[in-house]
Amino acid sequence: MPEQPPHTDDERRWLTPAELETWQQFGLMLHKLPAALEAQLQQDAGLRYVEYYVLAGLSGQPGHRMRMSDLAVLANSELSRLSHMVSRLERRGFVRREPDPTNGRYTHVILTDAGHAHLVEAAPGHVARVRDLVYDVLDPAELNSLRTAAEKISKRIDRREQQACPSKDTAQQLPHQDATG
Repeated sequence: MPEQPPHTDDERRWLTPAELETWQQFGLMLHKLPAALEAQLQQDAGLRYVEYYVLAGLSGQPGHRMRMSDLAVLANSELSRLSHMVSRLERRGFVRREPDPTNGRYTHVILTDAGHAHLVEAAPGHVARVRDLVYDVLDPAELNSLRTAAEKISKRIDRREQQACPSKDTAQQLPHQDATG
């Protein structure tokens, strides 16, 4: 579908009733799904959703390590906020930090054996909740449509961010995650 040019104030495109209902349901899902996943992770593993996501992201990397800046992209977090989270995970023994051996200006976050073990223990409950809330209620065609829509929306966001800030590489690929992510 070709991009539509921006509209002037005289040509505002209001949402139709069906579009408004879709937008409201989508917004409600965006609010409820992370909260439901976090509730399960808190209860079963003592982890916030984003903490689980960070541990899972690290688990899928060679050496279970990533630069802090790349991890911030993965977690959709500012570096200062991520640093506080990493500190909490360090206190629990799940991660450690060390200077990047190839460039000391960067810091690596490394998943520890204890962190990996905790992730492996937490993953089955999390996957079961994801299946229950998403995969079990959608048929294969709906799942395909959901994936396609998510990809299109993400690409549009990346393009808009690149247009707004051309020097920023917002379309970088997210690191691979293993099955626990």
